[in-house]
Order: sequence, then C-alpha cells, then structure tokens
Amino acid sequence: MHNLYGLIIAIFCLMGMTAPSQAATKDNAAKAKAVKAKAAKAASAPKAGKTFHDCPGCPEMVVLYSGRLDMGSPKSEKGRADDEGPVHSVNISAFAMGKTEISRGQFAEFVKKSRYNTGDKCWTLDNGKYEERKGNWREPGYPQDDKQPAVCINWNDALAYAKWLSHKTGKKYRLPTEAEWEYAARGNTKTARYWGDNPDEACAYANGADKTAQAQIKGATSWSIHKCTDGFVYTAPVGRFKPNSFGLYDMLGNVWEWTEDNYHDSYQGAPLDGSAWQGNGAKRVLRGGSWNNSPSNLRAAIRYASKPDVRFSSFGFRLARSLK
Repeated sequence: MHNLYGLIIAIFCLMGMTAPSQAATKDNAAKAKAVKAKAAKAASAPKAGKTFHDCPGCPEMVVLYSGRLDMGSPKSEKGRADDEGPVHSVNISAFAMGKTEISRGQFAEFVKKSRYNTGDKCWTLDNGKYEERKGNWREPGYPQDDKQPAVCINWNDALAYAKWLSHKTGKKYRLPTEAEWEYAARGNTKTARYWGDNPDEACAYANGADKTAQAQIKGATSWSIHKCTDGFVYTAPVGRFKPNSFGLYDMLGNVWEWTEDNYHDSYQGAPLDGSAWQGNGAKRVLRGGSWNNSPSNLRAAIRYASKPDVRFSSFGFRLARSLK
C-alpha cells in the first residue's frame, strides 16, 4: 500500500512537470509563427527605390526611404518668398510617391467609373488673361491628350480620386503632405532646383515658361521666362523630362500639385514629423509651379495657396501612398 501511494505521487509529479513543458512548446511555436508572418510581410513590402503598381492602370509609385529634410529656403536664395521660412529640420517616414502626375487618361477612368461631377467652370488663359470661364479637365483652354497631366483639378477633385483609388485597391492613397512633397522634390539636394541653381537649365528637366511659350501664347511676350526651349507651349506628357535623383518626374513645372496641408504664411510652429499641417483657414497648399511659370516659381521651396474648390488650367496633382 505504501508503494502504491508512492507510485501515485510520482505520476502526479510527472504530470505537473509535463504540462508546463507542453505549454512552453506551444508558446514558442506561436512566437515563431508570429515572427515568420512579420518577416513575410516585410519581405512583401515595397523596398526603397523600387517602383510598383497596385493594379493595371493604377499610377506607378516610387518607394522613398525615410530621411531628414531641411524644409524651406535660405534668405539668400534668388526668388525666395517670405512664406518659405524659417528653414527647419523635418523627419520624414518612408512612403511611396507617384512617379508622375496623374494623367488625363487616369483621371478620365476615375470619372467614368465613379460618375464623379467635375463641374463646368475653370480659370483658363485666353488673350493673355486668366478668367473663370466655361471649361473643365476635358476643355482646359488648350489641346491635350490622355498622356498629359489632368488639369482644372481642385483639391476636392484630387481627394475624391485618392478615395476612389484607395477603395479600388485596398491601399491608403492620399495627397502628399507639404513636407513629403518637398522631400520628394528635392531628392536629397539643397539647391533651388533638383538640377542645380541655374534656372536656364530647366528645359532638360521641367516644363515651365520658356521661349516656346513666349513665342506662341498671346500676351506672353512680357513673361519672365527660362532662357531655353522645352518644346511645349502648354502642358507636356507626364514623364517627358529628366527625373530627379529619386526617379520622380515633373516635380517642378508642368502643373501645380495639390498637397494635404492648409496654408500658413510662415513655417513657425510647423510639424517636425512630416505630417500635414491643418487649421488656419480654408486655403490649401500647391507646390512646384507649372507650364506658365517664371524661374522664381520653379523652385523646390515655392509655395502657392488656393481655396479647395478652385480650378485652374495649371492645377493638377500626384498621389502619395502610405506603406503601413
């Protein structure tokens, strides 16, 4: 009997030792599975410098690695405006940026599939004067094809496109923040333009006011132009010129590009983490200059502000995409 009690106690001891061991094995297996899933997700995530499409017809995106941006322009920069300072250091998290501006063809697909109402009024240039006239992205006051950037686009239109594309792909498309835009435009340069400081080298890299436009647009003889020839009177097909060091095209010129931020007339108090700066009125920020802009307006630091419902024949956009 004594031996029987001893055997029973021994069995209970073994059972007590085995249970924690089995639990530990299951816990380790669960941890290993989680690590494997995380590694698989990281392996499938787009890598910095890579390009990708989330669907046929979706904009081509370029993955930009995280970095630091000295945002704004020094007081010594020619053409500088007061709202470009103070220069401040901003931390930018990795994200994807559209390789080009959204084209007319891509915008047309959105309008067709979503039945979005783009209105019938746009500020267009005629006889040397900008006025709000009958028109929209289909009729911006000059000839275009589907390879050229969508124009007569307001901030609300750009947001609607981003929302539609997000729903279509299951990914988070959005307008870039102003800090993200400047980080992408500069491409790790500190000069006024991503090709350098000389505005007259623009015609290899950007479509701005030049000898072509001055010769063919009525009223343009008085324009301040880049002293070169880019070959385009109005907009150029997206991606036609040389890219910056990040592989992004037309970050300066062609069309002004909407950003997420509200406009502030100074960077005093601006976010330092690359997020959008909201509040302070209804106006939103556009960046980069356009086909009819002078050298002072084709710089990485230039800023423009407009109400979100205003459409101009020089306003367009490109998208950003969150990677998380």
